[in-house]
Amino acid sequence: MTICFKGNQCKYEIEAIMKLFLPIVTFDFLFEETVSEGDFCIISSENSGDKVKLDVIVSYDGAHIEKTDEISADDDTDQGLCRLLYHSMHEITGVTPEWGMLTGIRPVKKVNALLDEGLDKDRIFHKLKEKYEVSDRKLELAYQTAVTQKKYFDSLDRRSFSLYVSIPFCPSRCSYCSFVSHSIESPSAKKLLPEYVKKLCEEIGQTAEIARELDLKLDTIYIGGGTPTSLSTEQLDDVMTALKKNFDISKIREYTVEAGRSDTITAKKLEVIKKNGATRISVNPQTMNDDVLKAIGRRHTAADVVETLRIARELGFDNINMDTIAGLPTDTYDGFCRTIDTLCELDPESITIHTLTVKRSSALFRQEDINIDRRISDMVNYGQEALGRHGYLPYYLYRQKNTVNNLENVGYAKSGKESLYNIYIMEEAQTILAVGAAGSTKLVNPDTNKIERLFNYKFPYEYISRYEKMLEKKNKIYEFYSNI
Repeated sequence: MTICFKGNQCKYEIEAIMKLFLPIVTFDFLFEETVSEGDFCIISSENSGDKVKLDVIVSYDGAHIEKTDEISADDDTDQGLCRLLYHSMHEITGVTPEWGMLTGIRPVKKVNALLDEGLDKDRIFHKLKEKYEVSDRKLELAYQTAVTQKKYFDSLDRRSFSLYVSIPFCPSRCSYCSFVSHSIESPSAKKLLPEYVKKLCEEIGQTAEIARELDLKLDTIYIGGGTPTSLSTEQLDDVMTALKKNFDISKIREYTVEAGRSDTITAKKLEVIKKNGATRISVNPQTMNDDVLKAIGRRHTAADVVETLRIARELGFDNINMDTIAGLPTDTYDGFCRTIDTLCELDPESITIHTLTVKRSSALFRQEDINIDRRISDMVNYGQEALGRHGYLPYYLYRQKNTVNNLENVGYAKSGKESLYNIYIMEEAQTILAVGAAGSTKLVNPDTNKIERLFNYKFPYEYISRYEKMLEKKNKIYEFYSNI
């Protein structure tokens, strides 16, 4: 589909609106040109002094519609054009996005900003419905999430930071996965692993030195991936020992290890995680249906998940998260509901409901026949209602591109068991220093909310071979904090 812009260049905003209705369509963009054949959209704005005329023409799948409006020159032209396009596409497709025109990754930030202004719930709802046309259900979800988060923002130390440790390896690649991860069983991965762990431990030491010199206070640690428990027991111990050696973990508020897949978790690995000070683990079945597990490329069963949870409880873990995904291939509405019910019976401290995202780098994207139940919205709604009945409240929320039905990912937790790391990274409230391949450092200025990002090399072989060059980038951390 071709999109033409005349008198404006709001490409990002218009594309985001189009993706709400046509998530898998690719777009070509023209500026100050026109088109009249095929599927096209023309986005025009014309300034005439104190007024701006807006015009949107859409021709798609045999339908043709034109909408116009006139706004003050002081009004937001991009917002006005997006609104016209939104209503045009709604009429053409019959789709009503539950998040309305709100296209960002972090919708809760909008609510948090309005809470900071002193607005009450009714006024917040009115503002967001008026500007973005968000549904009552999603407004309520975002508001509940913001309220749950608030006490954790109030307790933030301005010199605090969280540490993310990247382990980009897995036993096998799940069909929906788009992360940088490598099969632990491949010859290249086996060859890289010892050197990767060595360099990772070195970077942990280097990062600790930076934190000490800048008088930064470590708040939380999150070891993620990939699947961190893909490492051998000894390698996992090496990484966690390096963390304990270089940081004072006795004073941190949270220490999470993504234990992840049950086919990588052993009692000995859980013992290593426990003895090295982790306070929270995540065991992520994604589904408790064996047929669905097989369809997505998992090598464990639902029974394995239950056994993993039993061992973790015996070892004294009292803060366990479990992940699930709504809309997995071959899963059904009834099957997903059974998964949610089973997880509630297992009674972890938190449960995260993701919505299937079909990204270009995933194997699922390349499948010609993706068997996906279209009742994904119903799945997500059932999960929200069931978890609410069992005492779980939403505490962090984010959205992704190419998510089915433009839905969201939500973490639910029992009171006091919310993950601080998840809140801080999603709401961009705290500096995150990242170590390891594909790690993304996010520097947050507590005075201005200005954010700067530093990226480690994506792939383990690149991370190893260009390690010294990567360390040079860390000097920007000193520059960032020089005036704070």
